[in-house]
Amino acid sequence: MQLFRASIAHFPKQTTQFDNDIAIFKDGGLLVDNKEIKDIGPFSDIAERYPAATVTDFSGKWILPGLIDSHLHYPQTQSIAHYGEQLLSWLENYTFPTEMQFADSEHADTIAKVFLNQLLKNGTTTGFVFTTVHKSSSQALFSAASEIDMAIVAGKVCMDRNCPSALNDCPDTAQADSAELIETWHNKGRNRYALTPRFAPTSTEAQLAALGELAQQYPDVFIQTHLSENLDEIAWVKSLFPNADGYLDVYDSYNLVRERAVFGHGIHLTPNEWARLGDSGATVAFCPTSNLFLGSGLFDMTAARANKVHVAMATDVGAGTTFNMFKTYGDAYKVSQLRNEPISPLEGFYLMTQGAAVAHALDHEIGNLNPGSTADFIVVEPRFDDLTRLRIKEDAQFDDVFFALSILGDDRAIEQTWISGTCRYTKEDKE
Repeated sequence: MQLFRASIAHFPKQTTQFDNDIAIFKDGGLLVDNKEIKDIGPFSDIAERYPAATVTDFSGKWILPGLIDSHLHYPQTQSIAHYGEQLLSWLENYTFPTEMQFADSEHADTIAKVFLNQLLKNGTTTGFVFTTVHKSSSQALFSAASEIDMAIVAGKVCMDRNCPSALNDCPDTAQADSAELIETWHNKGRNRYALTPRFAPTSTEAQLAALGELAQQYPDVFIQTHLSENLDEIAWVKSLFPNADGYLDVYDSYNLVRERAVFGHGIHLTPNEWARLGDSGATVAFCPTSNLFLGSGLFDMTAARANKVHVAMATDVGAGTTFNMFKTYGDAYKVSQLRNEPISPLEGFYLMTQGAAVAHALDHEIGNLNPGSTADFIVVEPRFDDLTRLRIKEDAQFDDVFFALSILGDDRAIEQTWISGTCRYTKEDKE
């Protein structure tokens, strides 16, 4: 057994009372046995209960749950940080040409490893990931994640219109490939599958119906897509689906709005759509860096709260501008400031840990440091350079540490990333 000593913070349960329900141990102990968390509490108490445990001392650092990124695109690792587009032209000029390269399975294998290394380097231990239309791109990602026992939710992107012919698959192929990937990977190890229509404009009604059939056949698979990101996109959806009662209704008509459905963005939702999302148990992935970068709009966290909609933080790489979830909250804070409804540091931390895990019904495994959860955690060095040593006091409270890192931090704050009880990244490691 391993006993880790550090300052520790996590949310043990679902909450909206962030100040009251966060668990903080300034001199804490985290006991790990094999792949599982066995105990947590004051270090002196844990050390007394388990005198034979091997102690690793991270005093002065923080141990936090591994971070959860609820919406991102691994093929776009190589298209991040391109200049000057909004959503639809971004897809045409950058995303689609990049994704065509994934017809080459060796290329997919290479980028999958680069992508996962970027997640680990930034403290992310679970991602909800879009692959490409190529079945082999999903296989590459699941295989790479399996090698390090990493919890990944991913799915083959499905498109059968309004995309280049090289990325077009018919409804039957989308259904058959998705079903094969479900049978091969879903709930195998820590892999989970997500049915993944890219977004309504690139799927015909026949393709959405085919995916809806799979959603009914496999009720525990995830669903992920995009929703109401951009005003031109919404107008396009209206023209393509004239009989639908709005954008969300397109998905709802095909049994794709339910628990374990994750909708990226949700910036321009109607009151009825907010209410439906709340009733359905679905999740909206808040992608602030992407929304700002593409000029899409400002997410309405107040409406989400009022309708009891699950919200989870996400980078949306590659329109998102960073793999770092701390910095992603930093932009979420700025978005919320512009709406005069600031998201507190503790709520931001919740949305990338326990809040995301609860939204995805995975809080028995990830998002917290509870006994019985898988030992996915990160070691954070808040005072990693001259500026952070000046700004962050040695005895700073956790909310101040987290907020400062969301503005000043980057991957240099991540000392180690542990997955399933094994250290998979150390800052000194060479990439």
